[in-house]
Amino acid sequence: MVISACMTGNVAAQGIVDVHCHNILPFYLEALEKHDAAMDEGFPLPAWDAGAHLKFMDEAGIGCSILTMPAPQPYFNDTEECQQTIRRYNEYCAKLKADYPGRFRFCASLPLPDVEAAVREAIYALDTLGADGVKLATNCRGQYLGDEELDPLMKVLDERHAVIIVHPHRPTPYPEKIITTTPLAMYEYPAETTRAVVNMLSRNVLVRYPNLKVVVPHCGSFLPLALPRMKSILPAMVAQGYMQPIDWEGNLSRLYFDLAGSPTIEVLRSLLTITSPDHILYGSDYPYQPAEVLTGNLQRLAKELSEDEELSAYTEMFLWENAERLFNLPSAAHGKQTVACKEAEADSMLVRISEIEIYPEYLDEYLSFALNVGAASVRNEPGVIAIYPMIQQRDSCQVRILEIYASQEAYRHHITTEHFQTYKQGTLHMVKSLDLVDMKPMNPAAMPEIFLKMKRE
Repeated sequence: MVISACMTGNVAAQGIVDVHCHNILPFYLEALEKHDAAMDEGFPLPAWDAGAHLKFMDEAGIGCSILTMPAPQPYFNDTEECQQTIRRYNEYCAKLKADYPGRFRFCASLPLPDVEAAVREAIYALDTLGADGVKLATNCRGQYLGDEELDPLMKVLDERHAVIIVHPHRPTPYPEKIITTTPLAMYEYPAETTRAVVNMLSRNVLVRYPNLKVVVPHCGSFLPLALPRMKSILPAMVAQGYMQPIDWEGNLSRLYFDLAGSPTIEVLRSLLTITSPDHILYGSDYPYQPAEVLTGNLQRLAKELSEDEELSAYTEMFLWENAERLFNLPSAAHGKQTVACKEAEADSMLVRISEIEIYPEYLDEYLSFALNVGAASVRNEPGVIAIYPMIQQRDSCQVRILEIYASQEAYRHHITTEHFQTYKQGTLHMVKSLDLVDMKPMNPAAMPEIFLKMKRE
């Protein structure tokens, strides 16, 4: 595979897309220091300059980086001052994008918690500066994502089909003694991210504004643990009038997840219980760790992915393809691959048996989903040879699905289709366990004759 062959050297294919990185600019630091806020997040902000960032990208094999403003939000009860700092930041990023075409993109910052000012800046940044999306903090001085007061901003972003990159900020209010003992990045940042996304889900924000696409940081934070608990508790809360129903499928289908934070294979498997492989994106979190550490983390991730029987098929998707699609980036970034690497990418047939256990109360509903997605896939996708659901005679909750794709590319296309997304998001809560077992055909040349014979008979 291209990653195992090429990525583990000092210089990779130069095509990885980094959706989680920050630029810390001098005038931003000055605004913080003026208000004695440089240590608001509990640790000093690292140094940044474009040259060092590009050097890291070249050594790590990153072709394009999506820049965002770090925490904290430069708001200190003065909207005009905040607006000026953020306008300078957005215009600086637009110039970086122009000066280094293809290397830097950016998601604009907004002068929240002033919603009217944020709306004006969003329109300017997206329509005039050419921002690639917006960055929103989990909370701005206590104003949390999902709050009703942010709805006017969400409407404007929805009208522009905006990508939103979420980044955790210090919780408000916050337990000062605990944060002093344990840095925010260790626990509060994942908790803060989970808190903000749960707030959005509870108000069906992403269903009411369906054109938004939201990138959740740090491997989904605690969402793989929180969502099953939410789903189990929600019916009782709705029955007692404490919460409204949540459209799980509609909301989750619009969430994407970055891999900042040095994920393990186990973390990735957990993340895939709440999303599909085409919604996972690479993120470095540069410059918050030394460049050599981040490069080593990326090489380790690429190596572990390429060696994993189940996840290796998703390596290119995670590292660049999904981000290219989300941000509408040109795929020509991979032109620097060597001929040997291109040959290593050659597609081959993918044969898989999905071993699935279904909760008994959902069996009939799940089987309907499985039959529908199988029929739609074979009918509409030339690269799908077979998707054949079966149930064990001795235990009808044990479902096995034979999947045969003409190539890895056909499979990657399949999981981006609307009928697959409907199946995936609609059945997440029905599945007790899932194991994807890749198979090696003993005689692939005989398969056309086998299928032709079945058709004749």
